[in-house]
Order: sequence, then structure tokens, then C-alpha cells
Amino acid sequence: MTPYGSLVASGLALSLTMTGAWWIATKSGKSGWIDAIWSFAVGICGAVPALASFGGAGLTDRQLLVAGLALLWSLRLGIHIAVRTARSDQDDPRYAQFRREWGTAYRPRLFWFLQIQAATAFALVLSMMAAAHNPAPGLGAQDWAGILLLLVAVAGEAVADRQLVSFRSDPANKGKVCDAGLWRLSRHPNYFFEWLGWLAYPVIAVDLAGGYAWGWAALVGPALMYWLLVHVSGVPPLEAHMLRSRGERFRRYQEQTNSFWPGPPRITTNLQRNRS
Repeated sequence: MTPYGSLVASGLALSLTMTGAWWIATKSGKSGWIDAIWSFAVGICGAVPALASFGGAGLTDRQLLVAGLALLWSLRLGIHIAVRTARSDQDDPRYAQFRREWGTAYRPRLFWFLQIQAATAFALVLSMMAAAHNPAPGLGAQDWAGILLLLVAVAGEAVADRQLVSFRSDPANKGKVCDAGLWRLSRHPNYFFEWLGWLAYPVIAVDLAGGYAWGWAALVGPALMYWLLVHVSGVPPLEAHMLRSRGERFRRYQEQTNSFWPGPPRITTNLQRNRS
């Protein structure tokens, strides 16, 4: 199968997979399965066009590299979300908010929302494909930089997830806000590292000398993920849930801690708080 044919097949597979995710979520009442399935689907559907060949040419090291990075990211995130969903007796707070807002229209609106997620996943797959098919010979400095960037991102997100799980597992922290470790530097360090990992593909793909115009298409990955995480389906609904469930504790956390970009905590005085 050619890269273009595999890209079309990946798009169809993503749409069908998210239809399956919709059915599982509505039947089980656990919307967390949506994100687990989406993670696995993006990795697999990204690896397929990455490994496709032009004109029967053999696989390159770069194709194998990009496919491996895609699957590594996908397995780590998908397994984490699947385990969290299986162990939880509550629905994902972001989807629970959608359920409240959409009311009786929840099922059909969720279906089309997940088809939009399939479309965004297709854009991410395009980033992977652009990186995999960079025609530069061998693996160079950009490839190794991309590897390092994605490994740092996967490790950072794993640490942030583990710190949050550890915090929540302590009964003494019930009703509190996790502000330790990476969560002291950012209110959403897991989202930051998730976004950071998508920078690996343009680092591998972009040819600054202008010899590979398609490489610039890889920029759609980090650009799209930033918009989704910061402005659409990541930070806004999660913070709305935290304000409802944690109230003033979370407001103080917002005052002291950056939303997305990691940085040192801000010191706020009572006077500053009263003026805000």
C-alpha cells in the first residue's frame, strides 16, 4: 500500500474506531474509554502510513523510528488511561460536564464530537507521516533530537501521571488539590508534556534548506494539540470541574501556579487576593 492509500485507510479506520468508542462509552457509562481507545488508534493509524513505501522502496531507518515513537507514545498513554478508567467508579469529569450541558442530546452530540476527534487524530497522523518520509539519507542530528524530545515528553507525562495517582490514593488528600512535584510548576504538567511530544515530529520532518516541502506539514501536530489542550477539550472543562469540586482551594492554586507552561510558583499575599 502506498503512503497516500494508507493515509486514506487510516482516516477511515479512525472514524470507525471512534464510532466504536462512542458505543462503548454510552453502554458502559465510562467515558474514559474514549481517550484510551483514541490513544491506541492514533498510534496504530500513525504507524501504518509511516511504514508505507513509495514505489516498493525498502523501509528506511527513519520510517521505523517514527513508527516506533508513535507506538511508544500510544501504548504508554493508552494503557495509563485504560487502567485509570477500569479502576475508577466515576465518569471522566470532562465528559460528565458534557453530559450535564447537552442533556437529552448527549448521545448524538457525543457521536459527532468523537468524529471531530477522529478528524483531529487524522491531522496528527499526517504529522507522523511527514516525519517518517523525510528523504534525507540516514539518521542525523534532527532525528536524534526528535527521539530525545519524545522520550523526555513521555517520561515527563508518566511522572506527572504517577504523582497525581499517588496523591489521590492517599485518603488524607481527599478534597485537596495536588500541588506537589511537577504539579507545583504547572496546573497541567501532563498536558504540557503531551504537547511537547508532538514537537518531535516537526523536528524530524522539517528541512530548513527547503529540500522537503512536505516536512512543514508536521507542524500541524503540535499546533493542533496546543489549541485542543489549552483552549478546547483539555484545560477549560477540567478546570471548571476542579472549581466546582475544590472551590477556594483550586482558586488559590490558580493564583499561584501557571496553567500550562511550567514555571516557579507565584507568591500571592492576602492583599493581592482581596484585590483580585
